[in-house]
Amino acid sequence: MVSTNDFKNGMSIEVDGQAFTIVEFQHVKPGKGGAFVRTRIKNISTGAVLDRTFRAGEKFRRVRTESKKMLYLYSTPDEVVLMDNDTYEQTSLPVTLVGDSLKFVKENMDVELLVVDGNPAELLPPTFVELAIADTQPGVKGDTVSGGSKPATLETGAVVNVPLFLKVGDVVKVDTRTGEYVERVSG
Repeated sequence: MVSTNDFKNGMSIEVDGQAFTIVEFQHVKPGKGGAFVRTRIKNISTGAVLDRTFRAGEKFRRVRTESKKMLYLYSTPDEVVLMDNDTYEQTSLPVTLVGDSLKFVKENMDVELLVVDGNPAELLPPTFVELAIADTQPGVKGDTVSGGSKPATLETGAVVNVPLFLKVGDVVKVDTRTGEYVERVSG
């Protein structure tokens, strides 16, 4: 158990049966009434950030979290198979747990698996990935770097908006947090 007096940024606690990470907190002692702690917490499973206020001294169960580097091997319609980079042990996760996090990940790419209290909770792709464009409309003579954008399907099946001058086979860098094109790597 951990008290509000022991809060630290990045600490994980259980609130209302769900695991949250403390993003920031502030102890407040008003002139009248009891002290309280104003916090901003992030739900580990959904990513939702909430503002919550707790009474000073309130106790919560501490949640043990760990992040493991894993290698994405392959996926089937029902499961995703990962391999631990250190022990070479394979782990299968249900596709429902992974959600859309694999739309920018191709086979044999490193990912991070967030484990909460010994159970897999979330799969995090690398922040930036380099993927080839598999399908897009051809560029037209006169398209410029500063021009508009067009949708392009990447080798993983994800669709991102790219500048008009890019063509099939070009490799682009994509920010997996926002799903946006960053730059052309080669072509």
